[in-house]
Amino acid sequence: MCDFMELYRFLIDDFVIQQCRRYTKKDFTHKREKFSSKKMGKRQYLSNSDTEKFIKRLNLYFEKKVEIPRIRVGERQTLETLINEEALLFAKHIRDEHKNWTPRIADLD
Repeated sequence: MCDFMELYRFLIDDFVIQQCRRYTKKDFTHKREKFSSKKMGKRQYLSNSDTEKFIKRLNLYFEKKVEIPRIRVGERQTLETLINEEALLFAKHIRDEHKNWTPRIADLD
């Protein structure tokens, strides 16, 4: 399954990089936390409001249409559906229900 995830890692990495370019120092908060029983330290977190915005943008990202037809309907589909379909096709390949599996990779440019 790790190899399967690598097929789509570039999409998520690109999304995260693009989102992070929007942030400045003031978008983060610092919290004092215990790192161990004897050590305290500060951690930096994205503010709650920016975290909510990030999650909404990520959900919208998965709803983007890709030019790869669905298995059954044959029309465009969302990125989320494509990933789910690829997992199904990969599983069928592993169970020897399909001889070959060639992943369909989306281009979101």
